[in-house]
Amino acid sequence: MTPAVLPRTLWFTRCPVPTATGIAADRQWLTDEFAADGISVRSLQEAAPDADRAAHYTHALPGLFREGGNVPALWARSRGEHTRLIGLTWIEERQTVLVAPGSGIRGAEALHGLRLAVPKHDIAIDFWRAMALRGFEGALASAGLALDDASLVDVPADGHGGQWAAELAALRRGDVDAVYVKGALAVEAARRAGAEVAVELDDLPDRRFRVNNGTPRPITVHQQLLDDRPDLVDRFLGVLLRAADWAAGQPGEVARILGAETGAGADGVAGAYRPGTHLTLHPDLSADRLALLAAQEAGLRAHGFLPEPVDVAAWADPEPLRRAAALARRTSAPPSPEEPAS
Repeated sequence: MTPAVLPRTLWFTRCPVPTATGIAADRQWLTDEFAADGISVRSLQEAAPDADRAAHYTHALPGLFREGGNVPALWARSRGEHTRLIGLTWIEERQTVLVAPGSGIRGAEALHGLRLAVPKHDIAIDFWRAMALRGFEGALASAGLALDDASLVDVPADGHGGQWAAELAALRRGDVDAVYVKGALAVEAARRAGAEVAVELDDLPDRRFRVNNGTPRPITVHQQLLDDRPDLVDRFLGVLLRAADWAAGQPGEVARILGAETGAGADGVAGAYRPGTHLTLHPDLSADRLALLAAQEAGLRAHGFLPEPVDVAAWADPEPLRRAAALARRTSAPPSPEEPAS
């Protein structure tokens, strides 16, 4: 069958977190990969007004690759968008429960009976709210507790500048007892607020308690592109594998790129991403990661974030990543020695 006509543009979008897509974009490898085909590769974040940035959440753009939080990705699929899951990463991104200075609250079991801040944003899919609910849920579960063992306090977030600004303001006022945060900017925000850490979710030995928007983090593509030009999908993933390979030997450069991606300073990056983060950018679709994502889907559905169930196993298509890995092996293999002259 003759392949479909080459698209003029491939789009990519990623969250401001550690991603192979972000590494590849920084190195210009995505642009270079498709230049000879006359295909422009563009970042959705930098494309306005040429493209609708809402596609980062809806994935209603056939030529889009997305590497980002699983809440919008699952939501888009749940709403009927024809996307496919083609990779998952698991990158520890500091998740903590913060409390007011001097409160003395320490440990997950101490959350029993406390007032927990749950933000409300006026957006189509409130992934911030989902993160807080799932973060508190994981922390409480690690102590054999449930959300019903605490008091959830809605915190309107509109009009507050900065991530977790509304929740931290509520903590300062004494309206709530605990706030969930994650990532590099959260490290900086917590320091500015003088908040103290009650629970370090990253220290919990069972990573099921750390399942949240970024753990695991999906790579998705639209079914239309996968059907029309699977070769382009394979090549795009091949570049991401190359970027992850490169990152494994470049911890300093990865830290620099993370600063640019997250908008955080060196202290925020160092505080959010533990040594070895540069080794964890490779995607896979292992049974373990798929099971963790299925647990996230069940949790989101229980909290009303997904209009319809998502069968994670059926959503996943492992073939593009398998083909991309084979392609990467072929292109990186040394040339065969020439036959000796007779």
